[in-house]
Amino acid sequence: MADIREYVEGNAAEFFTELKDWLRIPSISGDPDRVADVRASAEWLAAKLRSVGFPTVEVWETAGGSGLPAVFAEWPSGDASAPTVAVYGHHDVQPVTPLELWQTGPFEPTERDGRLYARGAADDKGQVFFHTLGLRAHLAATGRTAPAVNLKLIVEGEEESGSPNFAELLRAHADELACDVVVVSDTGMWAKDTPTSCTGMRGLIAAQVDFTGPSGDVHSGSFGGAIPNPITELVRVLAQLHDADRHVTVPGFYDGIVELSDTDRELIAKLPFDERTWLGNAKSSAAVGEAGYSTLERVWARPTAEINGIYGGHTGPGSKTIVPSEAHAKLSFRLVAGQEPSVVAKAFEAWLNERVPAGITAAVHFEGEGVRPCLTPLDHPALQSVSRALGKAFAADPAEPREILYTREGGSGPEADLQDVLGAPVVFLGISLPDDGWHAPNEKVDMDLLLKGAEAAAYLWEDLAASGLGK
Repeated sequence: MADIREYVEGNAAEFFTELKDWLRIPSISGDPDRVADVRASAEWLAAKLRSVGFPTVEVWETAGGSGLPAVFAEWPSGDASAPTVAVYGHHDVQPVTPLELWQTGPFEPTERDGRLYARGAADDKGQVFFHTLGLRAHLAATGRTAPAVNLKLIVEGEEESGSPNFAELLRAHADELACDVVVVSDTGMWAKDTPTSCTGMRGLIAAQVDFTGPSGDVHSGSFGGAIPNPITELVRVLAQLHDADRHVTVPGFYDGIVELSDTDRELIAKLPFDERTWLGNAKSSAAVGEAGYSTLERVWARPTAEINGIYGGHTGPGSKTIVPSEAHAKLSFRLVAGQEPSVVAKAFEAWLNERVPAGITAAVHFEGEGVRPCLTPLDHPALQSVSRALGKAFAADPAEPREILYTREGGSGPEADLQDVLGAPVVFLGISLPDDGWHAPNEKVDMDLLLKGAEAAAYLWEDLAASGLGK
């Protein structure tokens, strides 16, 4: 085991030099002017994976023809009984505005105080790239010429643009990507001194509600109080979305959800959570939410309905006394295991239509099919393998692993597509910290933690091979 740590530390300088080269490529998938850069990023990674030893490396075009390709790589174990593992990550990055808030150039990787600053350092190039060092360490320490598992990588180029073509890409290449488990390295952990593994992510469905009243804006003195005001009526309806205990009032909203077990709640309570610090990050002075649940339970394991924006009528300077003709609202529903986006969408539309008053025409539009939630059972052998690997990597002595706690993430991503299309459970191996500034100026990653991620990956392949997974 010591050989793995020694190898990782002994090759750290080369690892960071190469990672910086990759980080210099401005692979912003949401910027049409950067399509060529996203492709250059994919080609750079493909070349690196070939040099590491992957016998199969391909750049896959997306089904939508976006020009933002994914990278696939495969290295068979040579052992007929070995499980097959697919590692997921992404090589595209977020935009960098406002540029003036960056202390150093977003695509000029800079080391400061043990941290590496650059767009993509944590989300997600750094966390994808530690797998290359981890695999090399695994091979060096075991003397193997191929991994202990059948190893596959799928690294997409559209995640920061909502993965619009990823599900179709998975379906088109389902045979090549067939696996027993998916390891996602696009998440974080609780704190540097509290290593954790994520066990689930919420799903999402977003909607726009449009209320129309008079066919045009009219004088509020002549007509106000005698005809329905779309903004007033929309506010009245949306105010009914939650009851006094902040439960969502849409009938059937909670049907079939996977409730927190006593063990789940005990594990969440073990985390060193400081609500005052959390509120500071949330830019809020009070924690509120669904009655009967703690703050972490609410953001990780309970579904929500949020009004993200509301607009209509006159919003410019000065007064304009009208009854507006239209009002609009943006809403999003975060979903948990057991919920389906399409079912929630239909239930909300029915709830809304029952409340539309006379004189108002209502319409609701949903943004795509939504994202399904995913949840890995605590007793799943792949999750236990991840926990043991992290426990060794973060221990002073790998022979005496430390305890790994569990978190969930309140956000949403393509993990459910991986789970559904490939028919395999998803586990998370991430090392980023909450203050790493994903999507923000001065994004960074702790360099020591990237090495811990590589070390954990090196331990993981042998552990999964011995887990009996896939047999």
